[in-house]
Amino acid sequence: MIIAKLHKPVFIILLALCITPFIGAGSALVIGALFAITLGNPFAELSQKASKWMLKLAVVGLGFAVDFNQVIEVGRSSLVLTIVSITAIIGLGEILTQVFKLNRNTGVLISFGTAICGGSAIAAMAPVIKAKDHEVAVALGIVFLLNGVGLLLFPAIGHYFELTQEQFGLWAALAIHDTSSVVGASATYGAVALSIATTVKLTRAMWIIPYTTLAGVFMRSDEKASIPLFIVGFLLAALINTYVPSLSSYWELINIAAKQILVMTLFLIGSGLSLSVLKQAGIKPFLMAVILWIVVSSVILLLIIDGFI
Repeated sequence: MIIAKLHKPVFIILLALCITPFIGAGSALVIGALFAITLGNPFAELSQKASKWMLKLAVVGLGFAVDFNQVIEVGRSSLVLTIVSITAIIGLGEILTQVFKLNRNTGVLISFGTAICGGSAIAAMAPVIKAKDHEVAVALGIVFLLNGVGLLLFPAIGHYFELTQEQFGLWAALAIHDTSSVVGASATYGAVALSIATTVKLTRAMWIIPYTTLAGVFMRSDEKASIPLFIVGFLLAALINTYVPSLSSYWELINIAAKQILVMTLFLIGSGLSLSVLKQAGIKPFLMAVILWIVVSSVILLLIIDGFI
């Protein structure tokens, strides 16, 4: 009875604590997940809606600490790498789908989410391939779990291999699924890592359109995806930050606020985890996704360490 009465207040207090500098990105995700698994999220539907908008707001705010010229340079220099890596990951995902004898749509969604930008890519591809609700739910659930693992493990692995901030930012952007976890992991590694990771990941997210369009041709679908508006917002923020330096103190404040909004967002994302999500994923799709992710992240890490990318 007491627990029931304190359920909602404790959730609100924990969310409020995420505004403070005492809770980091990784801790927020873990706290949210543990709360959801043990007590359940008392605001499940609201948390899901709020986290989506807060993530977009945070990403736009982070753009106020990025040099627009760097965005252009990173996008230009990583063009070939982006095309090759996305195509290779989707191809490997197709092979693993056949090996594990998975439902075709589920395999495509997991591969697409791994290759580009997690949940956003899955949501964009789903209507194109006419995926059923349970197929989308399985893919999103698995990607969510791996996002949490990546957010917690990647910084430790980066320090173990003594990656520079530039190297870690590139690795995180190429190997972690969702933008939220990419930003969260790189933010704990350093400001330079955060800038590079955010830029590379959002540049990569723009490839949702050509790849979903290509999939639509093969699937004979009329559905089309569009560039997420928060990417446009991020680019505009970077443009303003670069060419209106006289107001840099204000841009810095916006950036600081965006980082704290991101921490709150990760708490809400973590609170979306439940035992039903874990059960719904199933062992075969989960194993396929894990193997695909381990191969992709390991190969990219080795290429970065050896100086090939």
